[in-house]
Amino acid sequence: MKENITPKNKEGQHHGLWEWYHSNGKLESKEYFINGNAVGLWERYFSNGQLSTKGNYINDYRHGLWEWYHTNGQPSLKGNYINGNKDGYWEYYNSNGKLETKEYFI
Repeated sequence: MKENITPKNKEGQHHGLWEWYHSNGKLESKEYFINGNAVGLWERYFSNGQLSTKGNYINDYRHGLWEWYHTNGQPSLKGNYINGNKDGYWEYYNSNGKLETKEYFI
């Protein structure tokens, strides 16, 4: 089994690339921190290895396009954040990848 990687700075804050693994050894998540703040691209994976979620953080806030997926790889949800707040169109998909619903956030 792979070891989780959880580096910290000298103050004990999350710092650098954190990697978590499922009990089957497959990657569960990749997360980046600078001095305790979430930054950069974050990715989460299902235990089958399929991408579950991906999106960016800036200074601990979700920012930009975020995407979620069904276990079969089809999109589940897509939407944008600005400084942690939902912004613009959000799209919801069924497990076959067909667009079901849209919401708009201001």
